[in-house]
Amino acid sequence: MQAPRSCALSTILAATSVLLLAACGGGGGGGSSTPRPPPSTPPAPQLPDASTAPALKTVFAPYFRIGAAVVLEQIDAATHPDDVALLTKHFSSITVANAMKADTIAVAEGQYNFEPADQIVAFAQDNGIEVRAHTLVWHVTSPDWFFAGDRSDPVAYRALVRHRLQTYITDVVTHFKGKVYAWDVVNEVAGATEGQIYRTDSPWYEAYSLSGEGADYIEDAFRAARAADPDVKLFINDFLTENAVKRANLLAIVQDLLDKGVPIDGVGHQIHSQINLSAAGVDAALTAVEELSPSLINEVTELDLSVYTGPSVPSNYGAGGIPNAVAGQQARTYRELFDVLRRHDASLDSVTTWGISDAETWLDYSGTTFERKDYPLLFDVQRQPKWSFWAIVDPAVQLP
Repeated sequence: MQAPRSCALSTILAATSVLLLAACGGGGGGGSSTPRPPPSTPPAPQLPDASTAPALKTVFAPYFRIGAAVVLEQIDAATHPDDVALLTKHFSSITVANAMKADTIAVAEGQYNFEPADQIVAFAQDNGIEVRAHTLVWHVTSPDWFFAGDRSDPVAYRALVRHRLQTYITDVVTHFKGKVYAWDVVNEVAGATEGQIYRTDSPWYEAYSLSGEGADYIEDAFRAARAADPDVKLFINDFLTENAVKRANLLAIVQDLLDKGVPIDGVGHQIHSQINLSAAGVDAALTAVEELSPSLINEVTELDLSVYTGPSVPSNYGAGGIPNAVAGQQARTYRELFDVLRRHDASLDSVTTWGISDAETWLDYSGTTFERKDYPLLFDVQRQPKWSFWAIVDPAVQLP
């Protein structure tokens, strides 16, 4: 029987190509067989050419807005041209990360500093980008003047604090009326332990508790915001909603607001997590809000995935950034997460990363045990698309 052509050819070339002969079943008579070569290693995946990167806002337009949180310096084309280029190409929404918080705006009672936020809003309007406003009430950034006063008469003191809260919200929401599509009305008000529905260490909770229910400030905030702008979407925003205990506390608050007829439009999920995030927890959080009320909107408001698995993990990454294995793990987690997010597009209105690129991330300054650089976003320190970017825009891209 004539040998297959490939093996016949290898026999002819035996004198000069022992490997080809061995691969086809090898040599002649009774001698020892020629060792087989080691199997070849498939080439490592190569990061796609950055110049071919599609715009995130175009890729996700059929599903939800895609946004980034920004600070004032990042919209300055003279000093941060690469940030401006990323914002205008990729994002359909921006969140004002700091300039709309009370410690920036509320200089004193009745005195407001709107200029930084106004500049960011103007930039967004000039570039056809929508704006999420963040945040009216957060215990971390509420100036002391809100709570100044004589507490010896709890009823009068609570009335004073309530008046300040309502006045501040009315003035601020009115100022930005028609310029923003959503407000995080209250931020991080849920307790983190089982049985503790509310965060009780908030100065708002403490002030209101002197003469009644401490959580009433949440209702007051939503009602004041709705009265000031009937059209803007109003959100409660919190972290760790992928955790069952924290999620249960937050949903109990939302249910109470709905039962009282408080004008709440949706729930913001922060998802400040790590590369070992379980996307199933996020799926459960989005589903729980959908099941609570079909009228509620979900938004992912503050997304980043740290390359570390906890605050006490030291960095062993050099100036070259994270190795491919870590980049690949982060990319796979982002891909799994965005697969979940796409499935919830009926209720999910926007997804916002907390920052533009790894060049500037709050995780570099978040008080971890070690001094360390983090790499949690979709663009690297040179503002180039990372494996995580390609993982979410193209399911066919092979990851390292």
